[in-house]
Amino acid sequence: MVSSAKVLDGGWGWAIVAASFMAQLLAYGSPQSVGVLYPEWLHTFQEGKGMTAWVGSLVAGVGLIASPICSACVDNFGARPVTIFSGVMVAGGLMLSAFAPNVQFLIFSYGIVVGLGCGLVFSATLTITCQYFDKRRGLALGIVTTGTSVGAFIYATAQNELIVLFGLDGCLLIIGAIALNLMACAGFMRPLEMPKYYLKQKAALERNTEEQLFAKPALDDLTITTGSSATTPEKTLAVKELLITIDGKDLSIQTEKKKGWVAGLAITKIIKKKQKNYSMYLHSMHEILQDQVMVAFCIAIFLFSLGAFPPVLFIEDVAQSAGLIEEVSVIPLVSIGAIATCIGKLALGVLVDIRWINGIYLYAFTMYAGGLALCLIPVTKTYVGLQVLTAVLGFFSGNWSLTSYITTKIVGLDRLTQAHGILMFFGGFGIMLGPPVVGWFFDWTQSYDLAFYFSGSCVLVGASILTLLTLPCWNRKHSEDDRPEVQYTSNCDKVASVA
Repeated sequence: MVSSAKVLDGGWGWAIVAASFMAQLLAYGSPQSVGVLYPEWLHTFQEGKGMTAWVGSLVAGVGLIASPICSACVDNFGARPVTIFSGVMVAGGLMLSAFAPNVQFLIFSYGIVVGLGCGLVFSATLTITCQYFDKRRGLALGIVTTGTSVGAFIYATAQNELIVLFGLDGCLLIIGAIALNLMACAGFMRPLEMPKYYLKQKAALERNTEEQLFAKPALDDLTITTGSSATTPEKTLAVKELLITIDGKDLSIQTEKKKGWVAGLAITKIIKKKQKNYSMYLHSMHEILQDQVMVAFCIAIFLFSLGAFPPVLFIEDVAQSAGLIEEVSVIPLVSIGAIATCIGKLALGVLVDIRWINGIYLYAFTMYAGGLALCLIPVTKTYVGLQVLTAVLGFFSGNWSLTSYITTKIVGLDRLTQAHGILMFFGGFGIMLGPPVVGWFFDWTQSYDLAFYFSGSCVLVGASILTLLTLPCWNRKHSEDDRPEVQYTSNCDKVASVA
C-alpha cells in the first residue's frame, strides 16, 4: 500500500472528492427533491397526506438512524464495495417504486431500501475523503456534502420534466437507471488503508501459513526437489488459495484443538470479552449523555429536524393548495431551497471558523431564523413570498454542516464518532416524525396553517433550550474556551461520520 503521508491533501484525493461529490448527487438527488413526487403520489394512490408523508420521511430518516451500522460496514468492508452495493440498493429501490401498487409498498421500496442505500453512500464517501485529506479536510468535506444540495436542485427540475414526458412510473425508472452510475463512482475510491475484513483474511493467511511451515507436510501435498529448499508451484498455489478464504472462523479455530469442557471454557472466555467491549461502549455513550450541553444539542437537533424538514416535502403541495399553481415558475420551490442550503453550508462553515464566533450560539441563531420563517409560511399569500421564505429556510438549514464542529468542541475528537452517531439518531428520528405529523394536521384541519405554526414553534423551543442550557451560569463543566485546542490528525476513524 502507498504511504498515506505522501498522498494527503492532494493528488488522487481530488479525484476522490469528485467521485464522492457525484456519488452523493446521484444518491440523494431524488430523495432530497421528493417534494416534487409527493403531489403525484397523492393523486395516484388517493391516500391521506399523513400516510403518504411516511415515504419522504423514511427515505431521509432511515439512513441517519442506521448511520452506526453503515459506518461499521464501511469500516469492515471498505468504501468501494459498500458504494457498489449501495448503488444496487438505490437504483433497485427507485425502479421497484415505479411498480408500486400502493403507498405501503412505496414505504418499503422508496422509503427503506433507497434510504438505507443513501446512508451507505454517505458513510462511504465521507470515510474515503477523510483518508485522503488532513489539513484540507474541511474544504474537501464541504465540497463533497454539497453534492446532496446540487443533486436536489437538478433532480427537482428534471423530475418535473420527466413526469410530464413519461409519467410518474417512467420518471422513477429513468432516475433509477441513472443511479446505477454510483458503481462507476466507486471505481475511483482506491483505499489507502486495508479494511478490517481484509486484515482478518491476511491474519488468517499468516497463521495458516505458519502452521504449514512448522507442520510436517504430507507427501501428497508437497513435493521437494532433492537438494533444494524451494517449494513447488503446487505449494505456491496452495498459499494463494488461502487469500480468498473467509476468516469468520476465529471461534472454531480456537476450539478445534480443545475438546469437551476445555472448548466450553474457550467459548465462555470469548463471549465475556465481547460482552466487556459492548459494556465499555455503552458506558462511554452514557458518559456522553451526562454532558448537559450535549443533551441540549441532541434536543435541539431533534426539534429542528422535526420542524424544519417538512417544508422540503410539503412546500410544493402548499403552493398548490393555496391556489398558486398558475404562478409556478420553471424552477420549483424545492430547487430554490436546495441551492440555498448549499450556499448556507458553505457560508456557515466559513463563519464558524472565525475565532470569536461561538458555534453553539451560531447554531441557535440559525434555529431562531428558521423557526420564524416557518411561522410566516401560513400568512404568505404569494408565490414570490413562498420563494423568499423557502430560500431563507434553506439557507439556515445548512446548519447541518456545523454539527461535527460543535460536537468536537463538546466531547472532543476521541468521542466524535460515538457522539455524532447519537446526534444523527436524534436527527433521523425527528425527520421521520416531522412529515407525518404535518400531514396528520392537514388531514385533521384541511389546512397547513396549524401544521406550520406547530413546526415553527418546535424549532423556536429547541433554539431556546439550546441557548438557556448552554449559558455559562448553567454549565457545570469547563466552558468551551477552557478546552484544549483540538488537533486534527489523519486518523479517519475519528471523523468517519462528519456531516
